[in-house]
Amino acid sequence: MNKNKRVEAIVWSIALPGFAQLLNHHYIKGIFFVLLEIIINVQANFNHIIIPSFHGEIEAAIEMTDYQWIMFYPCLYMFAMWDAYKSAGGGDKPYAYIPFALAAFVGTVGVIISPIFQIASIALGPIWCGILFHIIGFIVGVWLMKQLRQKLPLDEETVEL
Repeated sequence: MNKNKRVEAIVWSIALPGFAQLLNHHYIKGIFFVLLEIIINVQANFNHIIIPSFHGEIEAAIEMTDYQWIMFYPCLYMFAMWDAYKSAGGGDKPYAYIPFALAAFVGTVGVIISPIFQIASIALGPIWCGILFHIIGFIVGVWLMKQLRQKLPLDEETVEL
C-alpha cells in the first residue's frame, strides 16, 4: 500500500484508537480498540482532565486523574497506532516497531511521574506530560531504530541468539 494510506491510518489512530482499524476493514479489532479506549477514558477520567489541562489548571487535572487507569492509555494508544500503520502496509522494515513501543513505554513513564514532573517550576500534569514523553519516546525510538538498522545484521539467518 502507498505512503498516503499509512499516514491516513496514523492520523485516524491519533483521533481515536480503533478508527484506523475500522478504516482498514478490521471491524472486530477496530470495535475492540474503540471499546477499550472508551472504558479506559471513562475510568481514568480522561475527558474530564483534558479541559482543566488546556485551561492551565494542572493541579485540578492531577486531582481528577485515576492513575491506575490512565497508565493503560499510552500503551493502548501506541499499539493501536502501530497496528493501524502495519495493517496499512507499513512496518515491513526491520525494527519499525521500536518508535511505537518506546513511545508507549516512555509515555507511560511520563504519565506516572506527571504529578511531580515540572519544567522550569511549571507542572505539566498527566495530559501534557504524557504527550511530551510520547513525542520524546518516539523521536528516541526513531533514532534507535536507525542505529539498529546500521549496526545489526538485517538478514535473520545470520543473527545468532
